[in-house]
Formats: sequence, structure tokens, C-alpha cells
Amino acid sequence: MNRRNNIIYWTSTLWLALGMLSTGVVQVMNNKAEADFMANLGYPPYFPVILGVWKILGVVALLVPRLALLKEWAYAGFFFAMSGAVVSHLAAREPISALPPSLLLLALTVVSWYFRPASRRVLTAN
Repeated sequence: MNRRNNIIYWTSTLWLALGMLSTGVVQVMNNKAEADFMANLGYPPYFPVILGVWKILGVVALLVPRLALLKEWAYAGFFFAMSGAVVSHLAAREPISALPPSLLLLALTVVSWYFRPASRRVLTAN
């Protein structure tokens, strides 16, 4: 992996981890503002806690060495969560200004996944 790709990978991965960890912690803490926000999108009260736990576990999977298959699952989970967030905002008729955080985390997920080094990929036999 060349230096440029390595910088892109680690920059996007660290920002992704920070974003997922911070939102995951807020969701696990189950504060009223987050609960109201998720309820406005149509989700039950227990959903943010479940989502938050999975985000935190995904960050751990992404940052620890090895465990390439688990990393793939974490990337998939982040992609589904953030694309689902975009659709949820649109379905709830939220203003377009509500989309950038979810779109940013979605973009960081794709960039981090695309630029991940060979040591963090699942190797397949041809």
C-alpha cells in the first residue's frame, strides 16, 4: 500500500471510528434528546440502545488488528446503519439539513473500506 492510500485509509477510518463511537455512546446512554430524535424518526425507545451497542462493537472490530472477517461485518453494519439513517430522515420528511452527518459517516465508511490495507481484507482463494 502506498503512502497516500495509507493516509487516506487511516484518516477516514479514525474519523469514522470517532463518529460511530460518539454517536454510539450517546445512543447507549439513552438521553432524552436522542430518544426524542429517534422517536421522531419512528423508532421504538429500545432501538437507539441496540444500535449504539452495535456501533461501539463495530468500532472495536475496525480498530483491533487481524479479525478481517469481523471488520467486513463492521463495515457492512456501518453501511446499513448510515444508509438506513438517510432513508429514515427522508421518510420522516426531515429537512435536507438533517442528512449531512449520516451522509458523511456513510462516505467515510465507503472510503475506509475501499482503501483498507491487504492485512485488513478477507483473502479469498481463486
